[in-house]
Amino acid sequence: MNRIIITTNDVMFLMGKSQSSAQKLIKVIRDAYGKKKHQPISIRLFCDYMDLSYEEVFNTVNGIKDQSA
Repeated sequence: MNRIIITTNDVMFLMGKSQSSAQKLIKVIRDAYGKKKHQPISIRLFCDYMDLSYEEVFNTVNGIKDQSA
């Protein structure tokens, strides 16, 4: 099953950030979308906020290899 939620570890890997920086970024995104502390951040919200390709991030987080090669 594919994940749709982004974690601190995912942000660390994708953005090359430290754990504290990744946590701060998730908090900023949560605040920007009016999410409460217990509510997770979806990959789609993360991509919308960071202006990244949803498909690329989704595939990376879920370990899906590029099918076009």
